Amino acid sequence: MSSSTESAPVDRESTPLAQEGAPDLGGPAVSLVDVSIQFERPGDEPLTIVRGYDLELRRGAMHCLAGRSGSGKTSILRVAAGLVPPAAGAVSWEGLEITGLADDVITRRRRSHVGYLDQRGSLVPGLTVLENVLLPAVPEGQTRVHVRRARDLLHRLGVGARATYFPDRLSGGERQRAALARALLLRPAVIMADEPTASLDRATSDRLITLLRELTDEGIAVLVASHDEHLIDASDSRTRLA
Repeated sequence: MSSSTESAPVDRESTPLAQEGAPDLGGPAVSLVDVSIQFERPGDEPLTIVRGYDLELRRGAMHCLAGRSGSGKTSILRVAAGLVPPAAGAVSWEGLEITGLADDVITRRRRSHVGYLDQRGSLVPGLTVLENVLLPAVPEGQTRVHVRRARDLLHRLGVGARATYFPDRLSGGERQRAALARALLLRPAVIMADEPTASLDRATSDRLITLLRELTDEGIAVLVASHDEHLIDASDSRTRLA
């Protein structure tokens, strides 16, 4: 993998999304230092797809991992989210190095620090939209505490009228916005999204990009993996992977 990182000011006008994010604790929301990522290959040497990658992302900024399929952008995103460990290097969240921590410790910390969206905006088919949004609160038994916030997020993201629907009744854009509401439920420091506009038409994609920019206006860090030039251009900085 080769990469180059660019930074540029972004002109934007947006209506702030009502999001009570926690204050910046001084360290980057996400930091990757000298990270390498490998794929194991039975009977052969591991395949290194990312080598020596560095990233520092603070609250209120959006960074895009840009590149073709197979360039390593999704792998970097998953390592940054603590879903898989790097082969080498360190990953930190606001000064806490998570590399080497037990899986259950990372999972608990991720629940409050990271909101993660996969490429399909996956929702659980047998649950209503509202129940899907409340899922992050289930492990702590706090769903009732968060019902009002879940409804408020759905309304602010334009899918409040779909709260009692099951996912199969939603459009692709509605699923993505419901998944975004779920990711925001516990007020994370950072939203990470894998190809969030890949399955959407241009108008719906642009609305989602506007929502992501609104999150940065509220002090949330946004890390996306995308080959969508509109999303790449809307980011404050970007890494181009080859």
